[in-house]
Amino acid sequence: MKTQRVIKRDATYQKFEVLKSNRNKRHRYGEFFVEGVRNINHLISEGWTVNSFLYSGEAKLSDWARDILKAVPTKVNYELTDELMAELSGKTDASELMAIVQMRPNDPAQIRPGKNPLLVLFDRPSNRGNLGTIIRSIDAFGLDGLVVTGHSVDLYDPETIVASMGSFFKVPSVRIEDNQSIREWIQGLKAKHPGFQVVGTSAHAECSLFDADLTAPTLLLIGNETDGLSRKLAEISDRMVKIPMSSSSSASSLNVACAASILFYEAIRQRKGTL
Repeated sequence: MKTQRVIKRDATYQKFEVLKSNRNKRHRYGEFFVEGVRNINHLISEGWTVNSFLYSGEAKLSDWARDILKAVPTKVNYELTDELMAELSGKTDASELMAIVQMRPNDPAQIRPGKNPLLVLFDRPSNRGNLGTIIRSIDAFGLDGLVVTGHSVDLYDPETIVASMGSFFKVPSVRIEDNQSIREWIQGLKAKHPGFQVVGTSAHAECSLFDADLTAPTLLLIGNETDGLSRKLAEISDRMVKIPMSSSSSASSLNVACAASILFYEAIRQRKGTL
């Protein structure tokens, strides 16, 4: 296994930094930065391609780290100083192992739904934590995959991945930028799955979530944190639903990640015994 030492903030080290902080360069390289035991275990178990591992050449590595370095093939690994590892890490105590991972193709074909699909579209998410939490909920409830639309935070941002608690590597997630491509993707799903429905969400919808039939093949649309679902996406929805709230509540809405979890739970509850 080829190993390269990095002892100063040279061009190699600067690349690690931009993979963490610069979305455009991240996608230009086709690589992203991962740290944390849970995330690294999940990306390996789900078969993601690791291009490089980063670790300290000065500290003694744990059995876990040494076993991974032996077992997982890479292009080149990097030995950094303790100082550079601490500087690069997003944690109070620097991770002993970090990874540079190859992105998967941004293709909706990456999502392979089952016979009775339950899919999610998140419209223009603006908060990395919310996006990561929704990915975690999709994984927890066993939904088929996620599409992110328009100008949004990056799926591969380290904060998104951390918030997903490892679920990022399990849930097929892609980005579709324009409305026409979204329409074509939905048309393909409707042609393949009889009875396929698109269910949008809005606090102003007349139909309660609990009165909607979510047992059919379904795409759930979740709106942007501030602006809600775009007009174009609302127009292509077969129905709009809302989460009913107490008439005495002072809250006008729920956090989008909380609302999404309620939506997913209700869909799975209705489908119990049919999946």
